Amino acid sequence: MSTSDPPFVNIQTSAEPLPSVPAWFGEVALVAHTMTRLGLLSNISEQVRFARKRFGTYEVIDFVVVLIGYALSGERTLAAYYERVSPFATEFMALFGRSGFPHRSSLSRFLSALDEASVEALRTVFLHDALARPGPAEGGGGLWDRQGNRWIVFDLDGTRQAARQRALPQGPDLPPPQRRLLAVCAPGYMGQKRGEVVRTRTTLLQAHTHRWLASFGGAGNGDYRGELLRGLEVIVAYQTALGLQPAQALVRLDGLYGNGAIVVDLIAAAVGWVMRGKDYGLLDLPYVKERLALPADEQFTHPESRLCRDLFDCGQLPVTAEGHRSRVIVATHQGATSSVGVTRDGTVYELFFTGLPALGFTAADVAKLYLHRGSFETELADEDLEQDSDRWCSFTRHGQEIWQILSQWMWNLRQELSQQWQPTQMRLTVFAEAQTEASPPSAHVASAPISEPSPEAPAFGPPQWARPARVGSLGGEYFVLQPNGTLRCPQGATLYQQERRPERDGTLRVLYSARIADCRACPIRTQCQGHGASTKKPRRVSAVLHPLPQPAYEDGSRTEVMHEDHPPPCQPVCHPLLWGDWPRCQPRRAWIQWLRRHLVTVNVPSVSPPPSTPSLISRAERAHWRLNWLQRFARNARRSPTSPVEITIYGLSTEFAQELGLRVA
Repeated sequence: MSTSDPPFVNIQTSAEPLPSVPAWFGEVALVAHTMTRLGLLSNISEQVRFARKRFGTYEVIDFVVVLIGYALSGERTLAAYYERVSPFATEFMALFGRSGFPHRSSLSRFLSALDEASVEALRTVFLHDALARPGPAEGGGGLWDRQGNRWIVFDLDGTRQAARQRALPQGPDLPPPQRRLLAVCAPGYMGQKRGEVVRTRTTLLQAHTHRWLASFGGAGNGDYRGELLRGLEVIVAYQTALGLQPAQALVRLDGLYGNGAIVVDLIAAAVGWVMRGKDYGLLDLPYVKERLALPADEQFTHPESRLCRDLFDCGQLPVTAEGHRSRVIVATHQGATSSVGVTRDGTVYELFFTGLPALGFTAADVAKLYLHRGSFETELADEDLEQDSDRWCSFTRHGQEIWQILSQWMWNLRQELSQQWQPTQMRLTVFAEAQTEASPPSAHVASAPISEPSPEAPAFGPPQWARPARVGSLGGEYFVLQPNGTLRCPQGATLYQQERRPERDGTLRVLYSARIADCRACPIRTQCQGHGASTKKPRRVSAVLHPLPQPAYEDGSRTEVMHEDHPPPCQPVCHPLLWGDWPRCQPRRAWIQWLRRHLVTVNVPSVSPPPSTPSLISRAERAHWRLNWLQRFARNARRSPTSPVEITIYGLSTEFAQELGLRVA
């Protein structure tokens, strides 16, 4: 083509700056409209109240909407987010009915100054919103057992975010190092590198609708048992909102919760559970040894790893010193070593604790239910990819907590809007096939049945506490046994039960341990432990329980006990195990991609400023008296203009716009 031919494309430039609208601006506009229509913004403004100096004219709602946009934007850092939204800061705040856009320094001071009451108030508003709309119109899904009973499955687990700190020189001539992560992190289980500290976040997920219900954070390993109790309260409230009983809730717990003390909390909450057990001293019980010497009840082959496990249903066994019982299932497979379980003589033993009835769930059903954790790990992976709730938004405990609550809130709103945009029906999956015929009796049932321990046995006497490790230190008698099975130290900290170990002489040794975070700040640490101030281990207390004499039977034999939760192996089960849920990620990802691929226009009408007239002020305002909450909230509220900002979002159907109450262009 010669230079004289006309060009196919005319390229021209303009010196006038015109920034492009962010791809995520349309989704923020729809979420802001939804939260306004549902009254969520007004609930936050009225119930989450926090006042402090140097915030200027901003209130809590102003900083909350900034974090809402940050969670929906997907920007990796706050600096990138502020750079992208700054050309449209006025229009962004107008979506939420506010005027000025807080600076990054103001946001940082707000997150640093937050207190516990404000965080709990926001958590309460979030929970009320989750309970007001628990799921699609069909309900919250469910798991139907072999008797046709419905269960609602919840996943309660923790995530850990590691933070690497530089190694700093230390010496008598140097001041102590000032770590900015000291208030939000602490040494935890992941500490393998120098200076690495972690923060734990315990999350609660409804497994069928894939919606978050709670988030509890803590420095280091956190208070896993205290966070479990708070999560159980949320589960009971969710069941009440659906009109179901707490006994119809099923909680799947990680291996962190695999001791008998957790079973006490679950029994008190009257919910079902399934978790890995880590009290391997149960393998030394005579009844368990007899049971493992007989043929297995079932076999389960993992569909991905192809690992075949032999399953032994040991029925109801005592898992605490007070006699609290749980159904125990032992899984065995051959292996030299394993990261999970305990290896003895070339055999790997795994324990599963569950409160599920044997009439509704066989041993293989319990193993499938735990090992096929559903969508929990994949849900956390999607969260890291789309929103990354564990990224650092604040280097203070309450600031990081409020960011993670808002991040989960935006996840739920995305789930809800994607279902309204493209509704999907509940999927009903056959989790386990029906067993139409009775299982053949095991060999140990046909020939020599073993006697299961009765509910009254074993019985132990009062605990005998260990003596002080060193002269002058505190012995076990200084720690008070609580009704929930924990110990209370002289300074008020809690020691949780960590291990129950049967001894050769028939006694039972119970080991309690405190949290290292409580021991670090204890004023009597040196006197309590007797190791000096340089110790890095928490305080541990052990007690020995001696068995009480068993009553003798006239015929010299024990009475056979058949529990309702442990039916005969030959009893048939006829219903399949059904799992009802909704698609996990396809609607939500399609919603995000659709909005970011379509045009969003922002039109700001040019309005001439009104003539300046002196405003009337009261004597209280002139004297700088404190303003009430309504006056404080009105300072940064957007005034009603004659021509509002016009935002047009392309690609949405008329039916969907009318359902949200939006005007169609």
